[in-house]
Amino acid sequence: MTPERQLVVEDDPKSVGSEAFRTLRTNLQFTSPDRELRTVLLTSAGPEEGKSTVSANLAVAAAQSGQNVVLVGCDLRKPVVHSVFGLTNAPGLTAYLTGQAEQEQILLPTRVKGLRVIPSGPIPPNPSELLHSRAMKELLADLAQQADLVLLDAAPIIAVTDAAVLATLVDGVVLVLAAHKVPRDVAIHAKTLLERVNARILGVVLNGVRLDKKRDQYYYYSEGS
Repeated sequence: MTPERQLVVEDDPKSVGSEAFRTLRTNLQFTSPDRELRTVLLTSAGPEEGKSTVSANLAVAAAQSGQNVVLVGCDLRKPVVHSVFGLTNAPGLTAYLTGQAEQEQILLPTRVKGLRVIPSGPIPPNPSELLHSRAMKELLADLAQQADLVLLDAAPIIAVTDAAVLATLVDGVVLVLAAHKVPRDVAIHAKTLLERVNARILGVVLNGVRLDKKRDQYYYYSEGS
């Protein structure tokens, strides 16, 4: 596993990064006092911003707090979530959405108590259409009844329409942006694309902020929108 995709919350629970993920978990719990958050989508402006790492570590942090969590790999173009947890990518979400697998076949347990993962599955020729299907809506509704929190790791919002499609099906969206990498206008464009589909933006995770240049530490910072 590459350093960028480590489960820091599990591997180094006393680190600054782990504490930041626990803070993010807590912040999400308080973003909606009058409306329960059961389904949350995580996306980024572009590729290689760490959204899958953030999704995985947030899922672990939530499970460690006693929640029943399901992490769904919805990036059907560049599947990553399964590799973070050392799981197989088949049959996965795409097999379920095309009627080739049952729900119990794709819901995989992890070494983290209270956390299950649905891998993306084989890359399909029509990701957006699958994610916009009735089967996807029904799956999310069913998972929301089973779990306390369902996290969706989606493709970058600017690159393809997948995240915009999913944003209309969830209770809220978290935008992950790489510090010192994403230009301001690109970040604003990503936010605008979400607003166009009336997505409920819960906040922004600024990923890779340098805390201490001497010690070269990084952490994940959550900022409400």
